[in-house]
Amino acid sequence: MASRTPSPTADRAERTAAPDRGAAGERPRRRLSVDERREQLIAVALELFSRRPPEEVSIDDIAAAAGASRPLVYHYFPGKQALYEASLRRAGRELSARFEEPMEGPLSERLYRVMGRYLDFVQSHGPGFAALLRGGSVAASAGTSAVIDEVRRAAHDQILTHLAIPAPSPGLRLTVRAWIANAEITSLEWLAERSVPLEELQLHLVQEFVASLTLTAAREPALAAELASFFADERPDGPTGRLVQDLAGLFAVPGILDAVTALAAGPQTVGPVDEASAQATEGTAGAPAE
Repeated sequence: MASRTPSPTADRAERTAAPDRGAAGERPRRRLSVDERREQLIAVALELFSRRPPEEVSIDDIAAAAGASRPLVYHYFPGKQALYEASLRRAGRELSARFEEPMEGPLSERLYRVMGRYLDFVQSHGPGFAALLRGGSVAASAGTSAVIDEVRRAAHDQILTHLAIPAPSPGLRLTVRAWIANAEITSLEWLAERSVPLEELQLHLVQEFVASLTLTAAREPALAAELASFFADERPDGPTGRLVQDLAGLFAVPGILDAVTALAAGPQTVGPVDEASAQATEGTAGAPAE
């Protein structure tokens, strides 16, 4: 761990990188404290890692962007990997905070606001976000993976909090985790192609969550009872209302409703009386004619 008291060498580097006086007539520039300089280096590194893949950013790039010397950067961080992980931890805290949302209003509208902030983060931290989640960065490590896992846990816990289910079942927890993973994959694909407007993707992800939640409730009676109050709180112009309207429009397509109704009826079963009748019929059919 780097000392919090700058060494003589680092102190000289600090004076060289950020002199106390500028040109004649300018006010003296205040020297940054140890903590301030460290936070500045992290902020600059995060900005660079957000614009370019981590393997394309060097210590010299970070030093130049921070107006510091290379020795000064090494005084605070032993290498680029340590600086990358520190900047990633800051980004992780910021991303986790974006999942926090007041418990007010319909659930799908809350999630819509959350996903707006999430996608805004993805867009502004594009290359670094993509390199990390794809696992293709040479800077990926156990430390970077731990940061992402922490963000996923924060998202998972926040969503369960909004669902307000006293004892979430394993199936519900799995549904939430699967949706978070799908949101990551979908946002990465969007970064690569940007084939749809960001607001459309935002709505699509929320509606996918509603669909997944509904499917899980169809298999879990306890969750199905909770789903009734969930739908009752939703509004026609919200993400859930628009999803239901889209489904109603789909069922209006000729043939779809009939096919779905037939599937919902399930297989036709043969009752005891019908079975006896069938056997009698079969016996009569098989008997020789007199």
